[in-house]
Amino acid sequence: MKTLIIYTSSHGCTEKAVKELSRKLSGEIASMDLKHHPSPPLFEFDRIIIGGSIHAGQIQKRIRDFCSANREQLKSKEIGLFICCMYEAEIAREEIKNAFPEELHQMAKTEAIFGGEYNFDEMNFIEKMLVKKIAKVRESVSNLDHDSIDRFANRMERTYHPFMFLV
Repeated sequence: MKTLIIYTSSHGCTEKAVKELSRKLSGEIASMDLKHHPSPPLFEFDRIIIGGSIHAGQIQKRIRDFCSANREQLKSKEIGLFICCMYEAEIAREEIKNAFPEELHQMAKTEAIFGGEYNFDEMNFIEKMLVKKIAKVRESVSNLDHDSIDRFANRMERTYHPFMFLV
């Protein structure tokens, strides 16, 4: 099975998560950052995983635009969705719900929240000031959820047999 992981990473957390996820999936795996590959060749892949990070309550515009522009092509693929964010449980679930179109949520084999990071080395001055003021964080911190990445990979690897319940 050929898998394409499509993502956008602002400060590197999503890219780290994608690299970890890539190591846990079987088959041929490719990953493409929409910053560098705005029109990935979806037709070459059986499985498409889409993810990005949440900033100020929104996933990156490139991800939103990609999902809208490729909705029809994605219907014929096995889909997985994920976000990286620093929000806790209930807020994070609301963020993933708002990050992708409802139609993709309905089609998704699985969805996950991979945690997040505040990487001060990658932030500009304004981003650092906002994080310090709003999140009350003074230095870089990583809350990447490795267990969530494992569970997501395991669910993506499962084969769905529609007649399994008839046995």
